[in-house]
Amino acid sequence: MGRRKRPGGLGLALVASLVALPLLPLLLWAFTGVWRFPDLLPSELSLRGWEYVAGGGGRAPEAILNSLLIGVAATAASVAVGLPAGMALGGYEFRLKGLVIFFVLLPILVPPLASTMGIHLTFIRLGLADTAFGVFLVHLIPTVPYTAIILTSVFAERGGEMEEAARTLGASPWQTFRHVTLPRAVPGIAVASLFAFLLSWSQYALTLLIGGGSVITLPMLLFSAASGSDPVITAVLTVVFALPALLALVVALRFLRGHGDERDLPFLGRPS
Repeated sequence: MGRRKRPGGLGLALVASLVALPLLPLLLWAFTGVWRFPDLLPSELSLRGWEYVAGGGGRAPEAILNSLLIGVAATAASVAVGLPAGMALGGYEFRLKGLVIFFVLLPILVPPLASTMGIHLTFIRLGLADTAFGVFLVHLIPTVPYTAIILTSVFAERGGEMEEAARTLGASPWQTFRHVTLPRAVPGIAVASLFAFLLSWSQYALTLLIGGGSVITLPMLLFSAASGSDPVITAVLTVVFALPALLALVVALRFLRGHGDERDLPFLGRPS
């Protein structure tokens, strides 16, 4: 018998089409040489915008590299901090737990620009202003709370029976974490990583304030181009800006589809 198609496949295709439809004019502009009103299509195609992104007299390669490096670093640091926080907040009950969660969420409850103004003064004294490392640190203000709260919800839905079974079979705390806790948390970590990367990748105000214009990222370049009068460059930068986000989303969805099943846990069922 053939494999049955999922009933939601047509709906997903329709939603994907609706999401992709607004991007079509951007793709046309990205390869446009001449497009005059009221023509429906460009009268001349060109790769001028892509030559600019490739380094033709602009700072696009530097901006893209900075955004990628800072985004990946902020994601890794956010997961490293958010994972133990999520395990503690989601897996255990203790007094003043609500207060602790409030303080974890406080950086995103307060307008980030307001808190960053005070941080900026501290960074100037520490010599971290106008540096990539300072921008990386300030990106942790929004990424860590979101990562921690996502992972808190992941561990709150679990009762810990699998860990108890592993300990009963003779597993050490490290073995239990490595073979039981971590594999089951991988889907949640993937979602938290996706959110952290997208938050860091799209930061503009925090980067501008702490970077001071010395650290150029793709959102800064995109905002500058959008305020200009060259729609081709703006369209190309917008496409480049959207690509990593779409790629990260696709990878995360494919990753989630193949994980999270308890049958994938290598430790269970093996003799200690």
